[in-house]
Amino acid sequence: MSIDAANLTGMSQAQLDDLFSHGTVGPVPVGDADGTAIVVPGRAFSTVLAKLIRIAAWQGKVFDAEGRGLRNKVTPFRIKAIRAAVYKEQSWFDRNECIVLDYSRTSLVARWIRDEIREVEPGRFLGIVYWGNRKLVNFFLVFPD
Repeated sequence: MSIDAANLTGMSQAQLDDLFSHGTVGPVPVGDADGTAIVVPGRAFSTVLAKLIRIAAWQGKVFDAEGRGLRNKVTPFRIKAIRAAVYKEQSWFDRNECIVLDYSRTSLVARWIRDEIREVEPGRFLGIVYWGNRKLVNFFLVFPD
């Protein structure tokens, strides 16, 4: 069974954490990824909330060709904004390697945000969002084949 947004929004936080901890770290992804916010995992309304966020606020990320930066796709118009630096580093979650999406030096509006991603299937990444050093929500990125 392939991992998709519907699978992930139906999982508990413990299941998402387990999936993230078993994810892999290969090359930094490149290109345009569709995103799904996972705000209240395992709840009946999680899928509906993810769809509303996707329509109104956040649709994914676009990683640059060099693999050193990205921009988020935001607003219903998919404006490419809110930059992040991209690099590999130890995860705050479990101290193993991850790909970090760091907004601290690239964005005034998101400078307190740090994302961490790991590949859970080819072209599919599970992420964690930190506000300061507090784990906030998860997200899912899918790159086209």
